Amino acid sequence: QKGTEVHTVPFSLEYRVFFKNEKGQYVFPFHDIPIYADKDVFHMVHPLNTIKQDVKKEKLRYFVNLFPYKGYIWNYGAIPQTWEDPGHNDKHTGCCGDNDPTDVCEIGSKVCARGEIIDTKALGILAMIDKRETDWKVIATLTVDDPYAANYSDINDVKWLKPGYLEATLDWVRRYKFAFKAAFKDKDFTTDIIKSTHDHWKALVTKKINGKGISCMNTTVSESPFKCDPDAARAIVDALPPSCESACTVPTDVDKWFRHQKN
Repeated sequence: QKGTEVHTVPFSLEYRVFFKNEKGQYVFPFHDIPIYADKDVFHMVHPLNTIKQDVKKEKLRYFVNLFPYKGYIWNYGAIPQTWEDPGHNDKHTGCCGDNDPTDVCEIGSKVCARGEIIDTKALGILAMIDKRETDWKVIATLTVDDPYAANYSDINDVKWLKPGYLEATLDWVRRYKFAFKAAFKDKDFTTDIIKSTHDHWKALVTKKINGKGISCMNTTVSESPFKCDPDAARAIVDALPPSCESACTVPTDVDKWFRHQKN
């Protein structure tokens, strides 16, 4: 991939980050970025067709600082070309998928930039249950640009080399009101889950499953009926509303601390 292109300013409703390939053409990262960077190495990226800030009730949504955590405690993204099918009952959790790509909690030493595409090595996975939906969270580490990545080969290495990190992850999950199923699973289990969600994505993008509103437009999947040419992808960008010219500010309550209220 060549890089990203920013449309308008951050903290505005019109803010977008678009992805481009090596020819400078717009692509759809959910579908066009390959799942694999190498053997047993997965790409991790923000998975939407464009990056934009979450909106709730026509207002920008911000992640609260729930003591003692200031936002996420990892680099947070997803594996492209994966999909947790809401029509498939997961045999491990007894719940259907959450209709999203498979999320990644990357625990390397680098703080990644928004829209960055990185190569990750999956170490383990945790099943989170949110509103009776399965939401898998892959625990991974960088394989490029991280001096310690070679020391990690499975989830147990995290216990030894980053003591307290997995416990903090479980605590984070509890505080943000998710339930989780059992414990962290190992690398082999994780790889099987990723392969399964990749198969579900294949069915989605080839229209063997009804995506129910999910955009499957892509520029690279030859067997997909949703494949479009670069001009169609550009037309989506050209149709956006005018950019916000003035700088936008973050609401003051975004930097406040909140505390978990016990029942």
